[in-house]
Amino acid sequence: MAGRRLSCETIMFHQSVADRLGLNVTDHKCLDFLLLDGPLTAGDLAQRTSLTTGAITSVLDRLEKAGFVQRQADPNDRRRVIVHPIVERMSQIGVLFSDLSSRMQQMASRYTSAELAVIMDFMNRSCEILHEAAIALREGAAEAEPKTKP
Repeated sequence: MAGRRLSCETIMFHQSVADRLGLNVTDHKCLDFLLLDGPLTAGDLAQRTSLTTGAITSVLDRLEKAGFVQRQADPNDRRRVIVHPIVERMSQIGVLFSDLSSRMQQMASRYTSAELAVIMDFMNRSCEILHEAAIALREGAAEAEPKTKP
């Protein structure tokens, strides 16, 4: 139950951030992947998010129109496009996280290094499991369609 509550509160917080930025939550989190992992191709971003390449193209179109990303030709392979976050826009996002970051740092200071290591291990393993589960749901989407009643 605690995990479900954390998930709900996290999603609602990020929805609030997305609203303030004029984005939807999926676009906001795709931008976050670009910030976490560095410039990526659309295919790389699709793999990290488990979204289709068509969905990622739409996300990138919206993020580019809003001025958060820029597509650039790969200097080593002009057939590929690499998506870069626009650094100047990131301060607009950082401000929205300053209070949360401060409060989370204050909370983390209550734990020992050993306790924090366990928490980090749990969080990292949870991310792996969630990513695998998202892929499984998307790959099995056709089989998992709800049956309509006659």
